[in-house]
Amino acid sequence: MQPLPHGLPGPLPPGERLLWQGRPTLLSLARRAFHVDLVALYFGGLAIVQAVSAGRASASLPVLLAGALGLAILFVLAWGACRTTVYSLTDRRLMLRIGIALQMDVNLPLREIEAASFRRFADGTGDLPLQLKPGVRLAYLHLWPHARPWRLNRPEPMLRCVPEAEAVAKRIAAALAEANGQPVQAVPPAPAAAPVLPGRLAAAGH
Repeated sequence: MQPLPHGLPGPLPPGERLLWQGRPTLLSLARRAFHVDLVALYFGGLAIVQAVSAGRASASLPVLLAGALGLAILFVLAWGACRTTVYSLTDRRLMLRIGIALQMDVNLPLREIEAASFRRFADGTGDLPLQLKPGVRLAYLHLWPHARPWRLNRPEPMLRCVPEAEAVAKRIAAALAEANGQPVQAVPPAPAAAPVLPGRLAAAGH
């Protein structure tokens, strides 16, 4: 018996091929899902105001300690999300194993994915939201942080902060094209938001 690949709920059916597996990058996820940059800026601003108001730098120490504690908690949460997340792409479906306290497997057949999008960041990581066909519904809170922000009425699962995102996006585009019987086409990432239909690759904003 072959060992079960890490992150899969069970053995793949005969004939189904595993194409790619990955997980979020810690620093990218901490910055873009848990917003550690904004939290650090907020507490840093408070510390400056406190120091100026009191006339001494030591007055800002409690604020800085509270900020450091808050950032530590956010980084632990981001680390937990990275450690417990596995994204898996086969020639038939996308699977998301997610959940820090309660593990959940989200199984998305490629034929149920209407379109995908791609947003690349300067560090090479990127987000890949998946637009599902009408009638396929998932709960936003169950998915977060693996969901496209602010899409509450029609939640979109998202592969979040994956490394080498452009290469992963091309793999997904090719798999969607094959599953839907369409020719594979690749176009350069665009600066503006643009959907990725099966077999096409472009950049998309949130």
